[in-house]
Amino acid sequence: MKRFFIFAAVILGIIVVDQVTKDYLIYLITGGVPAFADAFELVPVSYLMAHVTDFFNVLFTWNPGASFSILRGVGEYAPMFIIVSTGAIVGFLIYYAIRCACRFEQWPVVLIIGGALGNLIDRVRFGAVIDFLDFHIGGIHWPAFNVADTFIVMGVALYMINWIVHRRRCGVK
Repeated sequence: MKRFFIFAAVILGIIVVDQVTKDYLIYLITGGVPAFADAFELVPVSYLMAHVTDFFNVLFTWNPGASFSILRGVGEYAPMFIIVSTGAIVGFLIYYAIRCACRFEQWPVVLIIGGALGNLIDRVRFGAVIDFLDFHIGGIHWPAFNVADTFIVMGVALYMINWIVHRRRCGVK
């Protein structure tokens, strides 16, 4: 039971850090944090906030699609589809994290849940996810992402490393 509360605290921490960074960016652009979809009217679709280094910018952008802007052009039902499917996936991951006995599998799933919930909150609040971290080499840009996406990627990477190590430990080829 103690582990459950630790997991819940980590998930909550990820959500708070993610939402605070996004709200701070909206605050810097608009002078306030707008409620719900009002942000779309106040914040441009894409807004270069800072050129930090030769390979990194802070670029405020809305992502109405899924990861890497998948489903961006599907139409008006895409946001609802993404919200419902994300909710279902998060529900399954919570069930999996609770039922899983291995800590090395639980922690990556906790990171994924925290990141997914951070992005889900944006979808419910604004109808899109706020992305702002823009890495590039010359004119070639990696798709912009946010703090929640970072935790999702870390969770997936840790889960894959655990899976590979576990297979080797068990002698599976």
